[in-house]
Amino acid sequence: MTNNFLTTIKSLKLIEGCKAAQLYALSSVGATASTSGSGDAGGSSRPQPPPPPKAISMRSGSLYYPHAAPSTSGAFVPEPHLPCGLPVADALEPALDACLRPVDHVAALAASYRRVSAATSSAAEGGGEGDDLCDAYLEQHALFQSMGDARLLRRALRAARVHAGDPHRRAVLAAWLRYERREDELDPAPPPLAPCTATTPLLECPRAAVFAGVSAGVDPVCPCRRPYTPPLPAASSFSEDETNDLWFIIGEEEVACERSSIASLSKPLNTLLYGGFAEAQRDRIDFSRDGITPRGMRAVAAYSRHGRVNDFPPDTISQLLAFANRFCCDGLKAACDAELAAMVRGADDAHSLIDVGLEEASHLLLASCLQAFLRELPGSLTNPDVSRLLCSPEGRERLDAAGNASFALYYFLSQVAMEQDAKSNTTVMLLERMSECAERPWQRQLALHQLGCVMLGRGEFEDAQEWFEAAVAEGHVYSLAGEARAKYKRGHKYAAYKLMSSVVGEYDEPAGWMYQERSLYCVGKEKLADLSSATELDPTMTFPYKYRACAMLEEDKAASAIEEIGKVIGFKMATDCLELRAWFYLALEEYELAVQDVRAVLTLEPGYMMFHGRMHGEQLIELLRGQLQQWDMADCWMQLYDRWSAVDDIGSLAVVQQMLSREPGNSSLRFRQSLLLLRLNCQKAAMRSLRYARNSSLHEHERLVYEGWILYDSGHRDEALAKAEQSISLQRSFEAFFLKAYALGDSSMDTESSLSVVQLLEHANSCASDNLRKGQAYNNMGSIYVDCDMLDEAAECYGIALNIKHTRAHQGLARVHYLKNRKQAAFDEMTKLVRIATNSASAYEKRSEYGERDAAKTDLNTATILDPTRTYPYRYRAAVLMDENKEEEAIAELSGAIAFKPDLQLLHLRAAFFESMGDGASTLRDCEAALCLDPTHGDTLELYSKASKRPEPES
Repeated sequence: MTNNFLTTIKSLKLIEGCKAAQLYALSSVGATASTSGSGDAGGSSRPQPPPPPKAISMRSGSLYYPHAAPSTSGAFVPEPHLPCGLPVADALEPALDACLRPVDHVAALAASYRRVSAATSSAAEGGGEGDDLCDAYLEQHALFQSMGDARLLRRALRAARVHAGDPHRRAVLAAWLRYERREDELDPAPPPLAPCTATTPLLECPRAAVFAGVSAGVDPVCPCRRPYTPPLPAASSFSEDETNDLWFIIGEEEVACERSSIASLSKPLNTLLYGGFAEAQRDRIDFSRDGITPRGMRAVAAYSRHGRVNDFPPDTISQLLAFANRFCCDGLKAACDAELAAMVRGADDAHSLIDVGLEEASHLLLASCLQAFLRELPGSLTNPDVSRLLCSPEGRERLDAAGNASFALYYFLSQVAMEQDAKSNTTVMLLERMSECAERPWQRQLALHQLGCVMLGRGEFEDAQEWFEAAVAEGHVYSLAGEARAKYKRGHKYAAYKLMSSVVGEYDEPAGWMYQERSLYCVGKEKLADLSSATELDPTMTFPYKYRACAMLEEDKAASAIEEIGKVIGFKMATDCLELRAWFYLALEEYELAVQDVRAVLTLEPGYMMFHGRMHGEQLIELLRGQLQQWDMADCWMQLYDRWSAVDDIGSLAVVQQMLSREPGNSSLRFRQSLLLLRLNCQKAAMRSLRYARNSSLHEHERLVYEGWILYDSGHRDEALAKAEQSISLQRSFEAFFLKAYALGDSSMDTESSLSVVQLLEHANSCASDNLRKGQAYNNMGSIYVDCDMLDEAAECYGIALNIKHTRAHQGLARVHYLKNRKQAAFDEMTKLVRIATNSASAYEKRSEYGERDAAKTDLNTATILDPTRTYPYRYRAAVLMDENKEEEAIAELSGAIAFKPDLQLLHLRAAFFESMGDGASTLRDCEAALCLDPTHGDTLELYSKASKRPEPES
């Protein structure tokens, strides 16, 4: 079979394609998750296999290594069944983060909180503008990018939208919020400017964005949902009460008007008709050269008498708008602007009216037209006219002259373009426009750094270096890493090493990325030492694990290599790491395990390309089919039950992906896939699976449930609840009741409300479903009973869940034992879960709550090794150290974790420690950083208030 596999791969001419010893980068600019391919900006959201790269690739999904190269150790010889060779450690290269990355995250977050507080106070006192608050929240959004927390990013965007003080920014941010939910990928996609439904998030309403008035706040009632008000009767062209004492001559026609009414339109017209001009003495005035038609002038006359423009067609209103601009008729201009803006109901209307808006500087009309284009992103960027307007310097100047160019606009556009294709000309032009609109230091830092990242990916290293240097000059220290990378690409390796060494030496507490970057420019023990320091300071960076794993493989330590790369996969589902482990399994001829990882990769990124981007993952699986045990759908279900019960999330993902390859239209499987992805903290992929589930569902009640989960996972709880109720009204189903219970349970509830949630879960279990979902429902019921102090009922629910192999119910049952003062029984119960889920950091962490101090320390140390991003172990160890009066060690324990994960609870605890030590400045700083992450956190607010009132110590 191995020979057949070799022959098949040879037939694809992969050997010849892999002989080049060229170095490719793994950078991915502007993406929060690894991806393997990208299309043109505005193309399909499904990545397409790109052509082989010539100099550098920006795609983080595929691993680009020079293969069949001689091993530096000489110990490992490539196996004959791996014609593409093995990954070479020295060819690896980490991605540069295309976002703001401050050296001191805590200080940056604290400063951002102070700016928001100052802007809020200024706005409350009437001395500031809403745009100051809007910009402050956009800065928070930029800071949160490097933290990768989708909830923080959404919250910052929503706050920016709430405080946007003009229609332009409101339209941009409403479109951005809508884009984040990817409504354009629903089938059929709702029209971009369609009136809101009962479940449309209020902040995304297109009418509220443009027609909200002067208030920067948000109207609690969506304009689309207000009762319909019929228009006033159309004004007749003649009334007995009207007097005509003035005629405007246009060509051969005369238009009758009322002098006083025309004069009231503006001060210039009043001066013309009643001032010292000759026209003041005439009853007939020639307007033939003033660019207005008789029809347009009759409309002016009608408006001057009745104050309405809604009776006229668009071309007439356009003439009125031009007349208003020529004679400074502010009221007429505002009425025409609003009426034309209301006529924009889609992209076609926007195309026909945007030139009018640009020529006449019509603010609302332009905001409406831009909104139509923005709500069709990324597709609208493929339209030449739209692209020319948004991307070119001339287009930006025209928008700016009309008051509709802003940093927020180009920040949004550049993010979209980078997700589609970070190397495209469209991306470069949008980033250049963004840099031109940048006014504040953080805006310039972001735009210049991202331009450097994009140019580096395009292989334009000299330009990249210049952009990075400009970003450094603006104060962005992390851009020094890009500057060093560009120098290295230009052949100046020692200069790159010297630059990064100076960065490491400049700071008393260097960041992990500094050592990682310096490691690229040294060799041997020095390189490994830097990588070790990088992992110690920031264990979440994947490159050190990947390098060490490849180095181990070169030394013929395949098992150690798999263990090393498995360390990072245990807490971070990175596609490049999964691909690397699959490669190792292939080297060991462990085909089942290799295919399991490939299937997990394809779940995260359906278009993923293996072997330097030359083979799709599905194609590799097909080639290995002869090496694998064949399962039918019944076998797959059995495997899914076994792996789900074994808390093997990656194995479960692989089985679901295999089932979907046979039944791609199975919406229920797509939904289960999304649940697994959410458990693995892969929200972007989970949302994509939910959209697939919704699009492939054949029943309306199912579609409503999936739409509800999309809303819930986007932070719209009330709208999700409404979807669940709509679904139940059509048909009772497990998933509809479960969604309703979940949405209701996500809030503080009294006992009566909690028991109503239990009743909903009982309704869910009375409907048809499988034991995988029923086990989850019983587990949730047990948790609610525990919260209501109904321990016997909780134990019964957990027991039922365990009987149907919902293994995680051991955790709930352990809690019941503990609350019944059976601590040892609780520990033993968690031990059962630990034995099944041997690599679950959560299981060890929970067991630590029921063990003695030494056992708890051991469990928490194990949890930190398995998942260094879990914060409870650090807090526990720090608290123990404080109890032992080891204050400096306690602070160091928390600071080590905060350095790579600025977490609310960690910051609050460290602030409390500083407060007990009398360090007021550090207390305030940590409180401000924590409040930047959650402005409503009660304990931190109380501590901050207390620390703020403490008098400063005398020097």
